[in-house]
Amino acid sequence: MTRPPTAAQRRVIDAADPVTGRLKGTEAQLAALVRHGLAFRHARPPHDHFLTPAGHRLRDAEPVPPAPETPSASGVFAARIGGEEDPPAAGPARVREVHSAWQGLLELRRMTNPDGSMDRPCGWERAHLVQAAALALEAAGHVPAGADGGQGYRVRATPQPEAVAVREPDAAALRACSVTLEAAGWQVGEYTEPRTRDRYLLASPRRV
Repeated sequence: MTRPPTAAQRRVIDAADPVTGRLKGTEAQLAALVRHGLAFRHARPPHDHFLTPAGHRLRDAEPVPPAPETPSASGVFAARIGGEEDPPAAGPARVREVHSAWQGLLELRRMTNPDGSMDRPCGWERAHLVQAAALALEAAGHVPAGADGGQGYRVRATPQPEAVAVREPDAAALRACSVTLEAAGWQVGEYTEPRTRDRYLLASPRRV
């Protein structure tokens, strides 16, 4: 891209679906984003437009500030990675939000994986490893750790490319996390921390 998007184009980018990257805007706005490499037009009907990886990076680099009337609502969905200081409230509304995000992610797999496969991660997940793994766990009903530690999963980035670490103090719950991630299309291995002897998972998106 040779110049920053206009204010109107930026609003279209910021309003994209947080999981699928689906865009809504005028034909002129969408065409301009395609020219700049920030969006692509899907080949299958209804030929919707979606953010490219560059478009996702642009949006993520400069998050939209919350609306003044609702300072706690950023408007961007985030899966529970465990250990957050200010986690979203649990309850039916959160369950519905997580379910919707997971269904959106499956649809993104269908639309962006070359063979339309929904049983393995897509490009967006490879670019957002922690969020993708956490969404798979939260959508399956696993309990994230609270801010004070204790029971619950924690998903964290690792120095290894395309790998996240999942920790859960309860051995049975850790194994259940492994089963969930494998079913969601991740390759999972269980390891022991040399110093603490704690067990943890390393998970990577499966390619085939």
